[in-house]
Amino acid sequence: MHSTRNKTTATAMTLILLIISMSLSAIAIMPTEGQLAAEQPVSGPLPSGANPSITITTEAHLSVSPTTIGLSQTFLVNMWMHPPIHVERKFTDAFQVTIIKPSGATVKVGPLSSYQGDGTAWFEYIGDEVGTWKLKFDFLGMWYPAGRYYFSKIVTNSSGTNLGSAYYKPSTTREVELVVQQELVASWPPSPIPTDYWTRPVNPVNREWWPILGSYPPTGVVGGGQYWPEKTNIYANNYNFIPYVQGPNSAHVAWKRQIMISGLTGGPAGQTTESRPVNPVRGYPTIIYAGRVYDTYTKPGSGKDYQTYWRCVNIRTGELYWERPLGTGESEPNIVEYMLQNEEVPGASARAARTVYLVAISGGRILKYDPWTGVLEVNVTGLPTGVSGATLYANSNVLSVQSMGAGQYRLINWTIQNNAGSTLAGASGRTTVDNFTQRILSNITWPFNSLGVADFEAGVAVVTVGISSTGTGVNIGYRIMAGSLTTGQLLWNITTDLSTGLETFFSGENLLADHGKFAARMQNGQWYAWDLRTGNILWKSELSGWPWGVFGPYSFVSAYGYLYSYDFVGVHAINWETGKIDWSFRSPTPVQFETPYQGYYSWHGAAKAADGKLYVYNGEHTPSQPVTRGWRLYCLNATTGDNIWNIPMGQLIWNTIWFNLGGIPGSRIFQGAIADGYLVATNEYDGYLYSFGKGKSATTVAAPDVAVPKGTGITIKGTVLDLSPAQPNTPCVSQESMSLQMEYLHMQMPIDGLFRNETITGVPVSLTALGSDGSFVDIGTVITDGYYGTFSKTWTPPNEGEYKIVASFTGDNSYGSSGAATAVSVGPAPEQINIPEQIIPPDYTMTLIVGFLAVIIAVALATVLLYRKK
Repeated sequence: MHSTRNKTTATAMTLILLIISMSLSAIAIMPTEGQLAAEQPVSGPLPSGANPSITITTEAHLSVSPTTIGLSQTFLVNMWMHPPIHVERKFTDAFQVTIIKPSGATVKVGPLSSYQGDGTAWFEYIGDEVGTWKLKFDFLGMWYPAGRYYFSKIVTNSSGTNLGSAYYKPSTTREVELVVQQELVASWPPSPIPTDYWTRPVNPVNREWWPILGSYPPTGVVGGGQYWPEKTNIYANNYNFIPYVQGPNSAHVAWKRQIMISGLTGGPAGQTTESRPVNPVRGYPTIIYAGRVYDTYTKPGSGKDYQTYWRCVNIRTGELYWERPLGTGESEPNIVEYMLQNEEVPGASARAARTVYLVAISGGRILKYDPWTGVLEVNVTGLPTGVSGATLYANSNVLSVQSMGAGQYRLINWTIQNNAGSTLAGASGRTTVDNFTQRILSNITWPFNSLGVADFEAGVAVVTVGISSTGTGVNIGYRIMAGSLTTGQLLWNITTDLSTGLETFFSGENLLADHGKFAARMQNGQWYAWDLRTGNILWKSELSGWPWGVFGPYSFVSAYGYLYSYDFVGVHAINWETGKIDWSFRSPTPVQFETPYQGYYSWHGAAKAADGKLYVYNGEHTPSQPVTRGWRLYCLNATTGDNIWNIPMGQLIWNTIWFNLGGIPGSRIFQGAIADGYLVATNEYDGYLYSFGKGKSATTVAAPDVAVPKGTGITIKGTVLDLSPAQPNTPCVSQESMSLQMEYLHMQMPIDGLFRNETITGVPVSLTALGSDGSFVDIGTVITDGYYGTFSKTWTPPNEGEYKIVASFTGDNSYGSSGAATAVSVGPAPEQINIPEQIIPPDYTMTLIVGFLAVIIAVALATVLLYRKK
């Protein structure tokens, strides 16, 4: 029986929709060596003419928990049957629960099916009326014909388990009561999404963190479940959007690693810049899963041979977990598969345990690796001859096109699941299917020789064919055709206007299907959008700017209701509904002579969207020498276009250098991956791989270590330092100074900026004092010195006693929080010393002086008179 636990709430209507909802992957399959028998188990009364070898009296059981809830809170309903059933059987559409609300309204939930082999099921419901509720569980009965059972179905081959016929008689429980009161009943306190530094693994107590724990590249899930409960079907996005992750809000470098020889060459090469990756290494990760970064690098071998190594490092520190050489026939994986281990109970709102594999579809094989060790665990048949392409559209589900010859094609919907999408409940292990046919979920006639670009949620794909001109040697128009992914029907077929000579696609990579529309960037620099269902043109965007707006890259982003397009003018957010440019962002050059683009940098790199932000590089199609100075990686607010942070980074791979990715030029790829709040990206200006994201901080504090008299001022001192592996024990600096600090520490830029007019500022530290008498004193907030990380504050303790001095740095977008404490002792003020009053004798100095002067004067006068008489 499913254990009681707090699940995402769902209404009865949602439960029913989850039961009946269909998707591309919802087609049941059976082993090819056998077929389904004509007669299958059926719920309800015993069918006419059925003669069971045994008739079983059943007992139905029902549990509701909790029995008292608050209005709009959720309760759990568990139901099960006695006696048990065989492991190869289940009760299919045989459970029904009647809910009578206080108002008298009656709701029937079901029919539901049980788990295979144990006869249990469960669902959740919201108590939306105050009063006493009544619930009753009806088992409708179940008829099992004799036969060989395989995953609850009767098959005609010998692979199943032979069982006799049986009929389980209907039964009903007594009514169970539930009280819904106006006041809420306390439940497990929620865990808010973390804003401070956090690490993996995440404790299951923190269920609310699930929206930020996604992987890179994203993997879709069909059928909702606890991972994406708000939607029934979520498909993998192939337009550079990464959902369910956090992205960095700061240019803070957590760690870095050199991956290629790059930088200014100098010497006889003059001002040229080298940027040379060792083929076939890309220089950036293909997967981030569970806080681990997976990428490859090469070690030189003998002669011209290279040995490719696959490695796994910590996304927060760059610490190496493991590395190993890729063997013959192996490939670096680029898919994260969440393989379902047990069936989902129809009607339940959660899925069972999953096993995660890192997967590569390569060389006609499906290769599955253990993410913990890197060991190759599964190596089975992948694409057979005649089947091409492998587009992952949802977790484990793939679309491929098969050529039948004579211009005939099939669209094959298949799975990379080990067990072809089914599991044997109760089995001790899992089966492995080494047969492509057994993996097929559906196989339909397809009007095209490729999948084209697809909107998986709309279930429509678009294929284009160029109309060439012998006079010009280039395409002068395009046929645009749309097909249904579920039926293979050709929905529409149009041709672009050939009269203007402009309505030809800028590039085959500038096509996408999303939001129920097909969009393409034209040679005139404008985007055109057609309705996916009808082929009617809906809008064309305005030109972003003249003249340089006509030049663009071979990539784009679709996310948050926008088509993000970038060109030699700027970055632009085109509204999917209206075709209007809601915002544009430009990157001005610091001087007018660095580019020909009228004072602005061009955009020809690539971009990715995550966590409400757009990460995008400056660049050109084919950079000239000397390399343009000042290109940067920008983090923009995806809704407003505001600049959040930026840092000097270049994508300099020349078009003549191709990565080992099936011939995709490096300039078309965003050389980075995002997850767990970190962006791991390549900087070809210097050949380093940088990991941007939060680091740990360390705060220290000190005060006089001797007792001071009351009334004496003391000086509190301390530091706040960055502990990140990229720059350990350097000052923590403000968000406004972060790019300047990182450029100085890692990119040989002046500490006071390019024009020597910038200042680095520190971070705030709160100082408080806790007295031994329980008193609390807010000493104040000080700002650290941005160049040394130090702080100081003079404070006079108001009272005698012991004080604990606490210094707290709350952290920010660059650093986790930290704090420290010290103590100071305050003694009595010194006693005042009273000095007795001294008797001061009269001072006759002036009297003597005056008398002496009078004598001198009298003598002088007598002398004068004496001389006159003579």
